[in-house]
Amino acid sequence: MTLTAERIDKFLWTVRLFKSRSEATEACRKGRVMMNGLPVKPAHMITPGATVMVKKPPVTYSYQVKGLPPGRVGAKLVTEFILNITPEEEMNRINPNSKMFFGHRPRGTGRPTKRERRDIENFLE
Repeated sequence: MTLTAERIDKFLWTVRLFKSRSEATEACRKGRVMMNGLPVKPAHMITPGATVMVKKPPVTYSYQVKGLPPGRVGAKLVTEFILNITPEEEMNRINPNSKMFFGHRPRGTGRPTKRERRDIENFLE
């Protein structure tokens, strides 16, 4: 049985972009999943050939849909269904040597306060 369309939240879960379907649904509701530059709802239908953008701060990943899996697939089989087309500039944001990833705090200032931590988290979203 070949699928022609599938809910986007289910697709994101089946190709292992999210650990659970509820996480994928929540990301859609928060506007972190986009198609054609517009946020989509969890029930939006996706077809092969579509381009999906997923925001996982600090990176926005881009994927080309090659096919729709019949169910959740193993990690080795994911490449049969999606193609990662994320630009190199975005991938450089997750470089652990980057000050942008960890943030920069002057030496000797100690741990961030609760207020500073919330400001940092809001800035990264």
